[in-house]
Amino acid sequence: MTPLIRHLASYAAYHRDHRNVLTHMIGIPLIAFAVEVLASRPVVAIGAMVMTPAILLSALAAIFYLRLDLRFGLVMTVLLALGAWAGLVVAATGRGAYLSVGVGAFAVGWAIQFLGHYYEGRKPAFLDDIRGLIIGPLFVVAEIGFLIGARPEIRTAIDRGQFPASS
Repeated sequence: MTPLIRHLASYAAYHRDHRNVLTHMIGIPLIAFAVEVLASRPVVAIGAMVMTPAILLSALAAIFYLRLDLRFGLVMTVLLALGAWAGLVVAATGRGAYLSVGVGAFAVGWAIQFLGHYYEGRKPAFLDDIRGLIIGPLFVVAEIGFLIGARPEIRTAIDRGQFPASS
């Protein structure tokens, strides 16, 4: 089993209820956006460029995703870049708006996540394996890809390799 299949199959084992998967389609992007926003300060000027914790975290995450799979990695890299840009835009609005948007999206995203796991009747994957926090966004992208017919061989491999995770 490739690392991509292993990670996605392990994560998918915690997400079998369609309502839980649906809540993740909303909750995970909200949480990822919130992290990008909250990590968009401080802004450090480096010549004509800027650096933020969000840009650094996004670059590291992109490397991780690209090493797992080029096609999914490229999609994730674009999404991370858009998130870092959106985070900069929100961070520039002022402290009150920045914190309201960041903390609000984070809280709502997690509430939606926990609702999904209520439906699932199972704890979130990251409680057993912290890597679930970085695999979650990839899971959402993969599930959307599968819905539109992309990468059926990956879907089949995940379904074949899916194993029950410990409770």
